[in-house]
Amino acid sequence: MKIRCLTIDDEPLALNLVSSYVERTPFLELAGKCNSAQQALERMNEEVIDLLFMDIQMPDLTGIEFARAMDKGPKIIFTTAFEQYALEGFKLDAMDYLLKPFNYQDFLRSANKAKEHFELVHKAAQSEQVHTEHDFLFVKSEYKLIKIKFESILYIEGLKDYVKILLVGANKPILSLLSLKNLEGKIPTDRFMRVHRSYIVALDKISAISNNVIIINNTNIPVGEMYKDDFYKFLERRTL
Repeated sequence: MKIRCLTIDDEPLALNLVSSYVERTPFLELAGKCNSAQQALERMNEEVIDLLFMDIQMPDLTGIEFARAMDKGPKIIFTTAFEQYALEGFKLDAMDYLLKPFNYQDFLRSANKAKEHFELVHKAAQSEQVHTEHDFLFVKSEYKLIKIKFESILYIEGLKDYVKILLVGANKPILSLLSLKNLEGKIPTDRFMRVHRSYIVALDKISAISNNVIIINNTNIPVGEMYKDDFYKFLERRTL
């Protein structure tokens, strides 16, 4: 498995250098070189990208602004000459931070972090993460399979690389390295519904609905635009 990368930097010399490092690394694949965040967005709309090597200080849209604007997307390794941006980068869930000037060994250390991450994600996708039977499922979490009864699920939230399953009466959610799409195919469609790109709700746990917001256990869950029709058709069938 190769990790598809974009390199993004407004300085041609820096862009060519980090691109050459990507091409030199066997487990990386250079999908493209971009001299602006806007150009990177266009490439990301056209093809699947796994990892960005992105400069922070760029005109029009900085790397930090770009990362803040992204909901879900590729992992990011920031490259910059300004050390003060490191903390901000990690707050944005950046995979790593390369301080210019950096050599190939520095680059490789960061690339290996990405490799470990994607190998973990790939193994999880290849293994049986969810086992469903009757009125419950088993979910792999914290190196063990946890039995979850469907009747105990309040809602499921999809985050970047994992899901968060909220249960009735539980002090904390169950976290599992799954995609929301994978889990959606394992639960009964008559009891659960995808209402947002980041949420699946237990239909019998909905306590109220107001202005395209579902309320479950005092939590507000938005109804996404592309899911409204199906949700309100369900609602119509159960409204007096």
